[in-house]
Amino acid sequence: MDPREFPTKGNLIAAKNSLALAKQGYDLMDKKRNILIRELMDLIDEAKDIQEEIDTTFTRAYACLQRANIQHGISKVEELAYTVPIEDSIQIQTRSIMGTEIPHVKYDAHENQLTYAMDGTFESIDVAREAFRQVKDLTIKLSMVENAAYRLATSIKKTQKRANALKNITIPTYTGFVYKISNELEEKEREEFTRLKVIKRMKQKG
Repeated sequence: MDPREFPTKGNLIAAKNSLALAKQGYDLMDKKRNILIRELMDLIDEAKDIQEEIDTTFTRAYACLQRANIQHGISKVEELAYTVPIEDSIQIQTRSIMGTEIPHVKYDAHENQLTYAMDGTFESIDVAREAFRQVKDLTIKLSMVENAAYRLATSIKKTQKRANALKNITIPTYTGFVYKISNELEEKEREEFTRLKVIKRMKQKG
């Protein structure tokens, strides 16, 4: 027999308290799960929009690159491409949604910083450079959104598991404890009341 099932008033109080905490915990887990699901749905929609924008921007960027290759020659475009520095300004920060750490990417866009001389190049190079800069921006943004969605999905799974454990195991267990202990204490009280009545009646006869 589980010691928590012993029919004492202390165990009854403890069981009721544990039951109340379990129900409160389940309500919190349920609210957390719903909030995280809403956040995840928003991120999925956002990722879809960004992906569509990336597809369009990539198509335009490669068309611009093709035009630049025709005007300058592939070797010249490659030479100019090597002047572009490696992106090293990316910083990953986090924000919390219901205890789930969500990444937030920050970096310097360098929108107007040219790495080659304006003279000796056609406008097609500038257009292609800007188009691929937009691709980079969108790719960074998409990676942030997809990573956040993955973390939220993982957190939702854990929250669901905890909520199910409370609903299907913990709450029924303590509900059973309260019911059993209450019945046994009531039965003891009835037996004690009957015993005292018998003693009182015997004293009156004596």
